[in-house]
Amino acid sequence: MTVELTGIIPPLTTPLTAEADVDTASLERLCAFLLDGGVDGLFVCGSSGEVALLSDAQRAKVIGVAAATASGQVPVLAGVIDTGTARVIDHARAAVKAGAGAVVATPPFYVAPNADEVVRHYRLLADAVDAPVVAYDIPSATHSPLSRAVVERLAHDRIVVALKDSSGDLDGFRAHLSATADTGLRVFTGSETMTDIALQLGAHGAVPGLANVDPHGYVRIRRAADAGDWAAAAAEQERLRRIFAIIDVADRNRIGFTAGALGAFKAAQHLRGVIDTPRCADPLLPLESSEIDAVRAILEREGVLD
Repeated sequence: MTVELTGIIPPLTTPLTAEADVDTASLERLCAFLLDGGVDGLFVCGSSGEVALLSDAQRAKVIGVAAATASGQVPVLAGVIDTGTARVIDHARAAVKAGAGAVVATPPFYVAPNADEVVRHYRLLADAVDAPVVAYDIPSATHSPLSRAVVERLAHDRIVVALKDSSGDLDGFRAHLSATADTGLRVFTGSETMTDIALQLGAHGAVPGLANVDPHGYVRIRRAADAGDWAAAAAEQERLRRIFAIIDVADRNRIGFTAGALGAFKAAQHLRGVIDTPRCADPLLPLESSEIDAVRAILEREGVLD
């Protein structure tokens, strides 16, 4: 199966009802909102999609809704994130059955694998599913980083077709690009605030969570980069960097980083009329009304709200 991965591929939030069910109507609106913004793909069941907190049935529902809404306009990528190979393969098979065009997997975690075991994990996954595999490096969550040597092996052996780098290590990102330049590996940044620089370095695209809130801004960066207008790309990136301040409005003495960041994304989507309820999955606590007001103020200041 061939899927062309390029450009801006937002990692969708998962809209939930007040009762914590998947809000399919809001998810359909979110997909349509992103497609209208000109994105190049939809990535569901990732970190922004609270994949670690969703049931298997919820994962399948989210993938099915996204695939049906995209209807072949852009690729739909599905996170198949779990601790070990057997569970990841089960998720991947279910994702493909639900309509995913590619699957996205982190290295195994909890078990502290070495390099050979990480490569074996991805090889077994690629052999088990009829879909391209994307490697996802997010050591802040897995505590199992993808080393340059592992990425080189995965790329040169054609085990994975792409890498999403959410390591936050810009020099490491540059090293991945250099080491895999002749392999065809598609390399994406997961950074909300370094998209323009990543593209200037040669990245094939970006998977920024903030694109849930302002997809048009990231698409403008991509188009400016395609035109070689790096000043325009940098100016748009600076505006988005200011919007990204919404992730810091929550009181971190009351809720954790993930609840604060994803709660802010969902509050912004709610304020924009895209989703009905800015609820996160249990056990994450919601933003308070004063924090949502702070999100609103940032969006108004930066011209995101009418």
